[in-house]
Amino acid sequence: MTDVQPARSAFGAGGDEPYAEALRTDGHIRLTDPDRPDTVVTFDVGRWSAPADHVDRSLFAGVDGPVIDIGCGPGRMLLAAADIGVPALGIDVSPVAVSIANRGGGNAVRGSVFDPVPDEGHWDTALVIDGNIGIGGDPEGLLRRCRDIVRTQGRVVVETNPDDDVDRVFDATIIGADGRASGTFPWAEVGRLTLLRHAASAGLVARASWVSGGRAFTELIA
Repeated sequence: MTDVQPARSAFGAGGDEPYAEALRTDGHIRLTDPDRPDTVVTFDVGRWSAPADHVDRSLFAGVDGPVIDIGCGPGRMLLAAADIGVPALGIDVSPVAVSIANRGGGNAVRGSVFDPVPDEGHWDTALVIDGNIGIGGDPEGLLRRCRDIVRTQGRVVVETNPDDDVDRVFDATIIGADGRASGTFPWAEVGRLTLLRHAASAGLVARASWVSGGRAFTELIA
């Protein structure tokens, strides 16, 4: 697995590293599109660091084997999996996120989903939540990787944008609470209907879509 990722390809990396700082302080970050300055998405990193809530835990319903959390952040889903006896691995490009996840009792590795991952082809479920369908700015390519990572008939659970029709790829920047910025990196926003189109092109079959706690999810089958 490639351990060092180019700053441009990593969420919130480069520049003043506001994502790493937010992870250390449970702060807020803003994701911006330089071409659309009025379009700003705010992430509460503290929620990612807090214990998994009932919506998070519900994503383990139907799990029948090990889970891989793509873009695991500080590892709340890894700990939730451990609580119910489900083996889980997190993968993230952020060394700070991986360190926090491991210190907290999770099992996480630093790397890119677009590189080979441990036990590729044998995971029961891949989680792509918290906006991580945007990783790499290539939703179809990301879904193809998920198809390769899970076993035959394995599950890919994706959290989508609440707007069903959103389908946008752009160069994003992360801004911290103190105004410091990251480097730019490719990102995407995908709604449910556009996810279904990307999934079909990637060789995945939609099983179900639902909304829980104001969050939208789709389950895909390899």
